[in-house]
Amino acid sequence: MKSFSKALLVIALGAALTAALAPCGAAKAAEKTYKDTIVWGQGADVTSFDPHQGKETPAVTVTCQIFDTLTAVDPATGEVRPQIAESWEQLDDTTYVFHIRKGIKFHNGGELTAADVKFSLDRAIAFASVSYIVDFIKEVNVKDDFTVEVVLRAPYAPALRNLAVPFAAIVCKEVVEKDEEGFKLHPVGSGPYKFVEWKPGDTVKLDAFDDYMDGRPATPHLVMKVVPETSQRLIALETGDLDISYDLGVNDVKRARDNEDVVVLEAPSLSCWYISMNMNRKPFDDPRVREAVNYAIDRQLIVDTIMSGNGQAADAIIAPSVFGYYPSGVYGYDPEKARELLKEAGYENGFKTTLWVNDNQSRIEICQAVQAMLLDIGVDCSVEVMEFGSFIQKTTAGEHDMGFFGWTTSTRDADYTYYSLEHSSKQGASGNRSFVHDPGVDKLVEGGRTISDPEQRKAIYKDLALLLKKINNNAPIYYSTINVGARKGVEGFVIDPVGYHELGAVRIPR
Repeated sequence: MKSFSKALLVIALGAALTAALAPCGAAKAAEKTYKDTIVWGQGADVTSFDPHQGKETPAVTVTCQIFDTLTAVDPATGEVRPQIAESWEQLDDTTYVFHIRKGIKFHNGGELTAADVKFSLDRAIAFASVSYIVDFIKEVNVKDDFTVEVVLRAPYAPALRNLAVPFAAIVCKEVVEKDEEGFKLHPVGSGPYKFVEWKPGDTVKLDAFDDYMDGRPATPHLVMKVVPETSQRLIALETGDLDISYDLGVNDVKRARDNEDVVVLEAPSLSCWYISMNMNRKPFDDPRVREAVNYAIDRQLIVDTIMSGNGQAADAIIAPSVFGYYPSGVYGYDPEKARELLKEAGYENGFKTTLWVNDNQSRIEICQAVQAMLLDIGVDCSVEVMEFGSFIQKTTAGEHDMGFFGWTTSTRDADYTYYSLEHSSKQGASGNRSFVHDPGVDKLVEGGRTISDPEQRKAIYKDLALLLKKINNNAPIYYSTINVGARKGVEGFVIDPVGYHELGAVRIPR
């Protein structure tokens, strides 16, 4: 796997050397020019421009260009750094004071103040879909126009990381209060790009914000284009219709590497792909059935074949690079054991069920492989493919038997995933689509949230991983790598392991 950071360094050094050696006249004649518009392609459309509602990656890839957060996480180092807050201090275990940068402008010309910060955090807490990110906050107090006090309900180690997640974005209080419905379709933020136009299912257009706090972005215009088929995203990249393509298909990566006009950027992701079994629906209310499903899946075969080796068989819903990961052990492929468990549960002759997946080719292929593996143990599983927005809406409502999901631990801390996917208070929109409701799980999740000592937290997450291995509400399949295809010569792009790639510094040569 190539390191993008190293590749970027090589490109930068090469460019610097070329410039240093070239004669003045030649350097002037060969001066680079750059495109005034970057077009990037992704597999699904925005689900909502409201950052406190649109938490799905296809939405955040757009909204993270429009909005900023109090803190930020450097995609290259993983370290927390200032963004809207220029500095902060922690007064005690439960009290932070944030000092807001003066002179930050919203896209409508208004100044961002502490009142906007309080309004935004209070609003995020109130929205069920993203509340798990910020509901560790007890209250937000405005001390003056540029100072905010954040009081926590209890000590919470990943507080600064959670405040950097795009779902905790700072919005304009005046704009939202005046017309909240209008804001959802015409977002106003303080980020490097401002919203221009949305053609549902097709494109989103953004323009550089001249008054951005860190200076005008490198490229004047951005266009996000929806291209559901992974192969079509590569073709569009090769023909120049796209400048950047997110999530190249595993079968397309080699072809892209062989194209001298294209570069492939890759990194280990923080994502796990898993099947969630709805415990509110039979037969998945029976733990023996859920365990049987786990034994029936040959994870390594899926990684080796469908994913062409790009990934790792999963044993938990958080990736190994996430704080709090404990290796509970990947389920061995054992169809005979699966059949025995079904017999014990009273399903000796199997049963019929459905597995839902959104319209992404590699995900569909994985589900089809699982379908064949389940058939081998007598389970007649129908794979149902649906548009991404409908998939999210229907699984949130609990209408599925099983669903194939991807989850990225955006904060790099186990709490982000375990709280939203496993805590009983987060069923539905927040992420718990297995609808697990277990007092033991809740207790451990809450313990991991409220203890600051890293070693104690690791011990808690070990116990939690082992308990979840017994409950089997989810069937982790694999940990993915993340890739981006781009036109040769791309400058300033740093791949984000979460997938929220920032484009403010990116330039594409003509």
